[in-house]
Amino acid sequence: MTSVTLQNKDVAAVSADAVVLAVATGDDGPRLLADLPRPLRWLTGSLTSLGVSGAADEVVKVASAGGASAGVLVLTGVGALDGDQPGHETLRRAAGAATRACAGLSTVALALPAASVEDGVAAVEGALLGAYGYATYKERSAAAQKAPVAELVLLTSSPRDKALKAGVERATVVAEAVATARDLVNTPPADLYPESFADLAVAAGKEHGLKVKVLDDAALAKGGYGGLTGVGKGSSRGPRLVSVTWSPRGAAAKVALVGKGITFDSGGLSIKPAAAMETMKIDMGGAAAVFQAVVAAARLKLPVEVTAWLCLAENMPSGTAMRPSDVISTYGGRTVEVLNTDAEGRLVLADGLVAASETGPDLIVDVATLTGAQMVALGNRVSAVMAADEAVGRRVVDAADRAGEAFWPMPLPEELRASLDSQVADIANMGERYGGMLVAGIFLREFVGRVDGEHSPRIPWAHLDIAGPAFNEGKPYGYTGKGGTGVAVRTLVQVLEDAAAR
Repeated sequence: MTSVTLQNKDVAAVSADAVVLAVATGDDGPRLLADLPRPLRWLTGSLTSLGVSGAADEVVKVASAGGASAGVLVLTGVGALDGDQPGHETLRRAAGAATRACAGLSTVALALPAASVEDGVAAVEGALLGAYGYATYKERSAAAQKAPVAELVLLTSSPRDKALKAGVERATVVAEAVATARDLVNTPPADLYPESFADLAVAAGKEHGLKVKVLDDAALAKGGYGGLTGVGKGSSRGPRLVSVTWSPRGAAAKVALVGKGITFDSGGLSIKPAAAMETMKIDMGGAAAVFQAVVAAARLKLPVEVTAWLCLAENMPSGTAMRPSDVISTYGGRTVEVLNTDAEGRLVLADGLVAASETGPDLIVDVATLTGAQMVALGNRVSAVMAADEAVGRRVVDAADRAGEAFWPMPLPEELRASLDSQVADIANMGERYGGMLVAGIFLREFVGRVDGEHSPRIPWAHLDIAGPAFNEGKPYGYTGKGGTGVAVRTLVQVLEDAAAR
């Protein structure tokens, strides 16, 4: 992972391969957001002739022409500004775009505008997120893929500031958690399957002092986990339910995170078209996010008890696979008529939500690449938040805003519940076609436990549908490259920090 150091040096004197400078757009043309030393002041009047506009996501590299120890100046755009200082997410994206463009260089210095500790931390976090690469399966073509930046230097007038150091340490932990989640999503399903995923969780538990419990296919069948068992029985590689717990003394709150972990989704007997399967290794992105959020909580020593429930299965067609019109009994005894085996994520999450509810948490958040309808509604960069209690949903959206991830609140309209009624079971796994994302959320709500008895309110709960944003098939942007994005990790860490502070 990329290392970070703090130095009090000017742009010309810092020892690095490249120095990153911010450029904003303006009515009078592009402008540098930095006070340059005399040897580099030529740059201020040369931006337009160099083709620099300052637009967001624009990165232009120019030679320092002997004006600095670094041979390259990296001009990264922040777009138009309301004031003199870019917002935190603008800084993250500009820094990340710059470090992506600097792949292959060893040391990169950040000379980005930072009026506060939080600004400097945002720049470092974005740069770390942008310094990601996945080359595990590159062999003959490995030399063609440039390695991520090895070292970042944050130029600051206060390199000994304790708050800044602490913020950079947090940013490093969070960025590493995001990178690991991205690695998991990018791993081919032949190598990442329920058992191997569970093994990774066990190893992480030993490394970070986490309690890990694994229920294999035999234990799931014996325990009545019909969602996981039903989805997984079409595969030769059985399902797993893994709980990963960080439980510090004196915890201020108790949170459960439930993640959809379909390590490959063929659709089962309701099989997907071939092209739709090409990216279905991403269908465990929710489990990857909740897993790494707990690892980050442990590394940050957050004073909150948190358990990640990884609902792991492979959805495959075979002679033993679950059939449309089958009825399964989920954990806790609720029966589900399976109308479509490609609506399998909600079935494994049903088991996980009931199991999580039994532990009596103060808050449950589930994360899933759940519906194509999410992409229809919100596209590929904005995730959805649904909650039975609007206040809980607002808490999550607010946490996402501060973390720098795009989430949008969506409703759970009561009139859609009737479409899930079944003539032969307690509930069906499919309902109204229109508003399919909302119908899936309403289905999941049925499995969230009560605070105190059958007629009491449900445990505070939020459902995050990350179907589109979990995987970037388009061009890189900001700190987001192609492939797995690790979306929701940063939001979940912020939610946990908020829970600890409440």
